[in-house]
Amino acid sequence: MPRLDPQLMTDAHNHLTASDPVMAEVIDNIGPCTLNRQTNRYRNLVRAIVGQQISGAAARSVFKKLEASVNSKTLNPDAVSILTEDELRAVGLSSQKTRYIRDLTDHVLEKRLNLRSLHFKSDEEVVELLTNVKGIGLWTAQMFLMFSLGRPDVLPWGDLGIQVAMKNLYGFESLPSKAKCIEVAQPWRPYATIASWYLWRTVD
Repeated sequence: MPRLDPQLMTDAHNHLTASDPVMAEVIDNIGPCTLNRQTNRYRNLVRAIVGQQISGAAARSVFKKLEASVNSKTLNPDAVSILTEDELRAVGLSSQKTRYIRDLTDHVLEKRLNLRSLHFKSDEEVVELLTNVKGIGLWTAQMFLMFSLGRPDVLPWGDLGIQVAMKNLYGFESLPSKAKCIEVAQPWRPYATIASWYLWRTVD
């Protein structure tokens, strides 16, 4: 998996340490950001759907079984499309997630969603296109922007890990609202993705 552009990472490090003393301390404790960009876009979206509302360990187990069930070296829409509903359910997917993965697969195979072309779209356009697929909401689209497209300035304010990290680091009495998350993140711009990676590391 390719790393993000080294110059971008250097610029992000310098900006974050200079603009936010809390973030500067986090970066000093954790060290260099090792955020990777995942190039199999279909696989990444399927994995995000699998991981919705279950623990990380459970998601990894189900996804590993799903990958093992396809007659292909990589998870791809052609391979998934020939799996029956019973086969999808057998790996641990709920009926709802089975429908979501089917809808994503159909979107890609029928060329209603061109995953390759998303590289040329704005963040807002990517979110709009992805959320037309059943089971893909704002959070999943944001994860795609960050980890598939490598967009540097995404703030997943609705992510529980981000909210918990902000509460711990910035001394809030309760989990911060959307408005408060955006306020805290303002000094990080245009490198909110990198800052978010560091926040996740503090609660891992």
